[in-house]
Amino acid sequence: MNESLTLYIAAFVDELAKTGVRDVVVSPGSRSTPLAIMMVEHPEMRIHMNLDERSAAFFALGMAKAKRHPVALLCTSGTAAANYFPALVEAYYSRIPLVVVTADRPHELRDVGAPQAIDQLNIYGKYAKWFVEMALPERTPEMLRYARTMAARAASIAMSAPAGPVHLNFPLREPLMPVIQKETWQQIEAKEPSYTKVIAGKATVDRKQLGELYHQLVSVKNGLIVCGPMDYPEFTEAVTELAEMLDYPILADPLSQLRSGSHSKEYIIDCYDAILKDEMIAASLVPDVVIRFGAMPVSKPLFLLLKRYPSIRQIVVDGGGGWREPTLMASYMVHCDEVEFCRQLIEMAGRKLRKSEWSATWKAINDIAKSVLLEEQAESELFEGKVFTELSQLLPSGATLFVGNSMPIRDADTFFFTTDKQIRILANRGANGIDGVVSSALGASAVAEPLVLVIGDLSFYHDLNGLLAAKMHGLHATIIVLNNNGGGIFSFLPQANHKKHFEMLFGTPTDLQFMHAVRMYEGNYQNSKTWDEFRHHVARSLTTDGLHVIEVCTSREANVKTHRLLWERVSQEIAEFLGKRRMA
Repeated sequence: MNESLTLYIAAFVDELAKTGVRDVVVSPGSRSTPLAIMMVEHPEMRIHMNLDERSAAFFALGMAKAKRHPVALLCTSGTAAANYFPALVEAYYSRIPLVVVTADRPHELRDVGAPQAIDQLNIYGKYAKWFVEMALPERTPEMLRYARTMAARAASIAMSAPAGPVHLNFPLREPLMPVIQKETWQQIEAKEPSYTKVIAGKATVDRKQLGELYHQLVSVKNGLIVCGPMDYPEFTEAVTELAEMLDYPILADPLSQLRSGSHSKEYIIDCYDAILKDEMIAASLVPDVVIRFGAMPVSKPLFLLLKRYPSIRQIVVDGGGGWREPTLMASYMVHCDEVEFCRQLIEMAGRKLRKSEWSATWKAINDIAKSVLLEEQAESELFEGKVFTELSQLLPSGATLFVGNSMPIRDADTFFFTTDKQIRILANRGANGIDGVVSSALGASAVAEPLVLVIGDLSFYHDLNGLLAAKMHGLHATIIVLNNNGGGIFSFLPQANHKKHFEMLFGTPTDLQFMHAVRMYEGNYQNSKTWDEFRHHVARSLTTDGLHVIEVCTSREANVKTHRLLWERVSQEIAEFLGKRRMA
């Protein structure tokens, strides 16, 4: 029996490694024993232990996001598997490849009151791209090939566009200890040396159809390219070249990876959120056509612009064949690889179009907005938005900036400007939740150094137990906690006008002393009370190993006031500029 178990599990694990899935995040448990032992014994597998399954799943998600490659997850039966659910929802919507492996009770122990036995079949519903209930272990050549095939298929489906999580459920009978021999892996190779290599292609569109789109694009005067979250290195050069060819400004979300790097920034508009907050200004900047890549950007003013004006011809390009179009206004949904789409249009154009007043206007007002935002916060007290302006200067080229949801990602959108340094910006913008962000960032830090996470106090509290991963794996990461003692984003919403119940229902102050939690996990804690202290603490954290948590305490009221004053000043300066241009 155990030889059958050993060879069957070994075949699966070996094939998983052959597909390139080498990192596995494991949570301890009994029923998953044979899988865990065979994974740790495999010479090409790297095991990352994480005691809490919810944290483990987000850790794996962050690692897969940073690697741009599938990471495996392993847990025992019962509610352990249920704790993966929030991270799998995020992975599904943000298109992150995960291979989820859950151990289970055998069929005779299901629905009979056995301990740690729940219904794990299709437990993740639509959030798993593919589910398979694995057969019980056997050692026949056919079943060993079956185990290999399932591993190859799982990795392939996880990576195929749109990427996402897959789930394999392993029913296992006792005894659970595999028979480990020195020659185990040579033995499994000898019994079944072949394996399935999956070759995936890229989605393309008919050249004639693309030609029709091209002629529409060059027939209009005022076009925009909108880039939401995208993380394909080849895309940067392709889309910036397309922008130059068409003379279309690029409204670049911070997660588009277009704001930093050595590529041309001539057409990159990084202050569009502040520009479009004024409805009158937005009305004067309505484009004829928009080419949109990636998920919808974080900016609400941009979303409203696209939704309010049905005259805008929207072309949404998605190589994953999805329908990421919440404005419900798209004229075309183009299921084509984004890089190929850009390159084919560039080839059709052949030469650059003449530069227009439209693109010159966008560049000019972007410069005005940036100048105001930098000038007005130059000598400010501790202000959450300025954290991102400072980090763009402090972070070295090659760094990764992980951004929490709620206010931090919005401040990154407004205050992280273009730079020639290569700074990769990541966030969990699939479901946009505040859960699991610490674990995701630490998972990313396992393969991307140096890494800095900027997170709000409630989100930090929500995933404090994720800090254990830094201690267990000796990770080097810096966490900047923007502590306004509650849910800062609600202060910008209509709920803030209802003072009677606002603090209890939305502000939710916790008055927590985070230094105690950080020290419990053997991290280094600092409280930055001035910008000079902040710069010193960040610089030191980047050159010192271990976990560093830097707390920046701010006022929610003052934060709202500063944001609104900045937006008002931007609007005034741009309105004056546009007024003078109309009169000229």
